[in-house]
Amino acid sequence: MVRPWRAWLLFGLLCAAGIFNAMDRPIIAILKPDMSAEFGWSDADFGRLAAVTQFAAACSFLFTGWMIDRLGVRRSMAVGVTAWSLAAMAHGWAVSGWQVVAARLGLGATEAVQTPLTIKTVATLFGPRLRSLAIGVGTLIAAFGTIVFPFFIPVLAASYGWRGALLFAGLGGFVILALWWIAARGVVFADRAEDPALDFSDDGRPYGPILRERRTWAIVIAKALSDSTWWLLAFWLPDFYRRTYDLSTQELALPLAIAYAGSGLGALFAGWISGRLLARGWSARQVRQSVMLTSALVVLPVPLVLQLDSFWAVAVMMAVVLAGHQGFSLSIFGTITDVVPRAKVGRVTAFGAFFGNIGGMAMVWVAGEVLAAQIGYTPLFLFAAVSYLFALGWLRLVMPGEGRHAALSA
Repeated sequence: MVRPWRAWLLFGLLCAAGIFNAMDRPIIAILKPDMSAEFGWSDADFGRLAAVTQFAAACSFLFTGWMIDRLGVRRSMAVGVTAWSLAAMAHGWAVSGWQVVAARLGLGATEAVQTPLTIKTVATLFGPRLRSLAIGVGTLIAAFGTIVFPFFIPVLAASYGWRGALLFAGLGGFVILALWWIAARGVVFADRAEDPALDFSDDGRPYGPILRERRTWAIVIAKALSDSTWWLLAFWLPDFYRRTYDLSTQELALPLAIAYAGSGLGALFAGWISGRLLARGWSARQVRQSVMLTSALVVLPVPLVLQLDSFWAVAVMMAVVLAGHQGFSLSIFGTITDVVPRAKVGRVTAFGAFFGNIGGMAMVWVAGEVLAAQIGYTPLFLFAAVSYLFALGWLRLVMPGEGRHAALSA
């Protein structure tokens, strides 16, 4: 059994590595004008570039979950961080549009290790009642990075360009990996469930038993619907602020920081309240779906940002929307740790992330085409408003009812 302080240290370092993993997205979004000017990209071209990254990540998720379940936490951490750090650094040598696309394909494929590795680590290091809190803390750590990025990236890019910013992300990943490896010395990771009765029967194929489970399809379609909105905002929120308020790259820092602060605080609160409700005797199913419903209702008013006159009111509302997303996403990941046996957590998480990235790929592509056609953000935000309610409706319809697997963490 890993001591609690070391479990939190190892998990914190993994999340810190995730900051550098995710750094490429705000770099590309914030520095969109610089890259577009250098390569002659239109809004539609930028949407396709974002879609290419999501497509590569989606395809990779079909293999990373299986790899993590096979390799375990320790070796997956080494392989994953090394791969995505090298892919980020490869941008430093891109001098043409096609080379940027190739680098994005590599980065999308390798950074797909992060999500299933995080959830696998949570299932391995923490007991059921701490898992939601751990996921919330992890999201808060990631949000800290995204809060800092809007202030830090323009300064870094001014000195070293957008290529230098991505080189920095790669080097940071290697530093965190070295610290994690030192902290993990002597730790034995229990990567498989102690109770074999919790498992779906395994026929030896990576996804065979998983694909036959209603629980799997309940989770992955809900991920596809909800993650579409997340990726829309991740790639296009800076552009929305530029179009609506004519902000410069430097002026984007504060509104983006506010939005991502909301994201982190929403995840932390959702994790905390989930743990409290479980401790009071609520079933895991009741907790997850109550948090998801609240989160979906929080996102529902997002189209109002198109009607508000106050810039700061819009910034705060976007923070609330991202908080709602993180509460919803945390509850889906919590559901995975509740109803999926530990030996298959990586695969189910990765399969869900595959569908989430496919949804995101479609959304950012459509956004680019809609904006290039001068239609504006209205239809995009209308979809975002209802996407979480549709996701929750699907989850409630398809997920098996209360039973042993639905209440593992109660």
